[in-house]
Amino acid sequence: MAYQAFDVTVSNHIAHLQLKRPEQFNSMIPAFWSEILTIFDALAADPAVRVAVLSSTGKHFTAGMDLAVFANLAPAVEEEGRKREELRRKILNLQECFSIIERMRFPVLAAIQGGCIGGGVDLVSACDMRFATRDAFFHIAEINIGMTADVGTLQRLPKIVPEGVVREMAFTGRRLGAERAHQVGLVNQLFDSHEAMLDGVMAIAAEIAGHSPLAIAGTKEMLNYSRDHSVADGLNYIATWNSAMLLTVDLPEAIAARSQKRQPAFDNLSPPAAKLI
Repeated sequence: MAYQAFDVTVSNHIAHLQLKRPEQFNSMIPAFWSEILTIFDALAADPAVRVAVLSSTGKHFTAGMDLAVFANLAPAVEEEGRKREELRRKILNLQECFSIIERMRFPVLAAIQGGCIGGGVDLVSACDMRFATRDAFFHIAEINIGMTADVGTLQRLPKIVPEGVVREMAFTGRRLGAERAHQVGLVNQLFDSHEAMLDGVMAIAAEIAGHSPLAIAGTKEMLNYSRDHSVADGLNYIATWNSAMLLTVDLPEAIAARSQKRQPAFDNLSPPAAKLI
């Protein structure tokens, strides 16, 4: 399927989503928001996908939300209460475009070059890992246009980096450079070039894809759950989870492969259950 904002390929259990509007600095046009939901819905339904890489083209990863999206947020009704309710639903719909990334059964890795601005920070904050070129920078730009960021940055970023760093970025509108982003843990690894970054991230994606997809899905589920719950809640959840998931053929296969010095062979997960309505 052809998309306006993305190129999408799937190979060797790795889905690669690439923003493809470099001349416009990959700004998040209206099509971006509908397409990202469609793409991740399709990837979720594809049992062969075990990891996804999100990258971009050109000088900047993304310039953030396109002005046309702001225009589309204008409510169609006049009555004040209904106008506000409609606007709230539109904001929630935008949030869903990134929340869907967290709900994927597989990890999503972001490869970032140049500017990651505004909505770009919301996007990569929802990913499992972030990698960047040395010229990259992160910019919570909303404060500079008189608004509060509302699509996930202020909710997710404090769970990734020290809260003081987020507050400095959000209150001042200053850029966070790649070196500092690496120091505070926003970025896993820095690369000298875009090409080297893509090679490195694809190698990590391949390593993830070689593990049991059932164990990877469980690991992501536990990490996300533990981020938002107490240690006791997390321990209770993993005990329940593994009481159901531990008796799998993947465990003896992984052990046998290690002893035989070969690559393990794991079955794909089943497709998600069909929607009843």
